Amino acid sequence: MKIRKFAAIDVGSNAIRLLVLNIIEEKDKETRFRKNILIRVPVRLGEDSFSKGTISEFNTVRIINTMKSFRLLMDVIGVEKYKACATSAMREARNGKSVIAKILKESGIPIELINGKEEASIIASTDLKKLIQTDHSYLYIDVGGGSTEFTLFTEGRIKESKSFRIGTVRLLNNMVKENVWDEIETWIRKKTKGISQISIIGSGGNINELHKLSGRREGEPLSRIWLNAQYNFLNSMTYEERIYELGLNPDRADVIIPATRIFLSSAKWSGARKIHVPKIGLSDGIIKTLYYEKV
Repeated sequence: MKIRKFAAIDVGSNAIRLLVLNIIEEKDKETRFRKNILIRVPVRLGEDSFSKGTISEFNTVRIINTMKSFRLLMDVIGVEKYKACATSAMREARNGKSVIAKILKESGIPIELINGKEEASIIASTDLKKLIQTDHSYLYIDVGGGSTEFTLFTEGRIKESKSFRIGTVRLLNNMVKENVWDEIETWIRKKTKGISQISIIGSGGNINELHKLSGRREGEPLSRIWLNAQYNFLNSMTYEERIYELGLNPDRADVIIPATRIFLSSAKWSGARKIHVPKIGLSDGIIKTLYYEKV
């Protein structure tokens, strides 16, 4: 048996994540991927990028310090290979490339800017296919801080995929025009028309938190009815109550509401009654693509 350690760094609009997986290789057996650590640092880059068009000096220093910490931690753990990717907040900032250059100089970590289609493709390389049944259709939705990726699976294959500039941080800061919602509704209704058996597969920290709040077992889907009730319940509480009463982290207690709205609206427009939450995301996909490209 051989155990290797690969890592992924996801520089998102709401947080920066480091995921380290143990990759267990054994002759004549399927390779296993097991979580070693997951660290999430709430550096909300989207508030800079989407409102001012640049990443502030304050947050630039925070990113650099985060990356230095990740670099040291990966060295201590013994990470063999890693890859860092940045999404919409870094991509849309006018000084994004210069910030990336500073990060590389200070921490030694290169960061790759990826677009929405690349993000959806990376996520599709995860264990998503193990959940998908060929006689059923699925609308996969990955809600981020700056963008949301939609992928339609039919007969076990990707049929359509599209990224929209709508996310939790944008919505919190009133940076999403009503016509964007109209575009998403039109796209979902058009692509799912005539599909009777469809479910949603959700990924991202917010849907994982919602599944945790539901008390359901791992693998048990959320219902659209429950999600609607939970949305109204969360809206009835103050930000402080969501932190104190529900135990949500401060950087989760605000974004969870717009995220729920995206999932709930998508369920309504597609006709989906169930939302599966397999706990996968961009970081998992980065490691899988890194491993299978180099194995």
